[in-house]
Amino acid sequence: MRIDAQLAATVAAVVDEGSFEAAARRLHITQSAVSQRIKALEVQIGRAVLVRSRPVRATEAGEALVRLARQVELLEHDTVAAFGLGDADAARATRVRVPLAVNADSMASWFLAPLARVARQHPIDVDLHRDDQDYTARMLESGEVMAAVTSEAEPVGGSAVTPLGVLEYRAMATADYVARWFPDGVTPEALQHAPFVDFDRRDALQQGWLRARGVDPWSVPRHYVPASHDFSEAVRFGLGWGLIPAPHVSDALVSLGDPLIRVPLYWQQWNLRSPLLDAIASEVAAEARRVLAPL
Repeated sequence: MRIDAQLAATVAAVVDEGSFEAAARRLHITQSAVSQRIKALEVQIGRAVLVRSRPVRATEAGEALVRLARQVELLEHDTVAAFGLGDADAARATRVRVPLAVNADSMASWFLAPLARVARQHPIDVDLHRDDQDYTARMLESGEVMAAVTSEAEPVGGSAVTPLGVLEYRAMATADYVARWFPDGVTPEALQHAPFVDFDRRDALQQGWLRARGVDPWSVPRHYVPASHDFSEAVRFGLGWGLIPAPHVSDALVSLGDPLIRVPLYWQQWNLRSPLLDAIASEVAAEARRVLAPL
């Protein structure tokens, strides 16, 4: 069986955009043409490739087609680049969309700089997907992204893995907050009542720090602030204490003491030889060496 690359690209466009209508706009065809392509592909392979939900999601078969479409697009870019066209001609010939998964704290503190350097050298459109570092590898496995910053050292789906370093976190609060909630020191009894700032309901960093101090985290009051910059701002405004990544630690905050939370980070990417993907990986690894602590 041969899969038409154009049909696979249509599946990827629908998944990326979340609807047939939006995919039609991106592909510059009618919505009916999108539907016809999807139906033709489903007839060919004998199974559904999309879940018609809002947003539209890929089935297991659809995920395989999305991976195929991403890889074809990447290989086309590398092939055109090998033709030796001038920068302007190469950019017109093929711009490649590069979906990547990254945790929020890396995105806010160090990850954008290497992408900007790559974008100055290559005609790419970066599409970042943000999630907790414990979950980003799942997007790589499904084909939703080409590469991911993840806490998982074991390769998923035959991916290649490169250690990046350790993002360190310290429990911090304002001096006024410490004076109000910890007048007799940062004791387990005081921590039981002092509100903290949590990123979201899947973030386990604050809970892990509390357990290390002998406190049940689920009985402690908390504020949910699901954005990395805003999270740090909430701590700086005295809304609560929180674990601040090392690049964001400032003299305006007071440390609540150990333990230092260390989150190892890895770069996982498709095990596909691609000069473009390798260039991204090289810049990401170089920036990580400058910002992160060694593993």
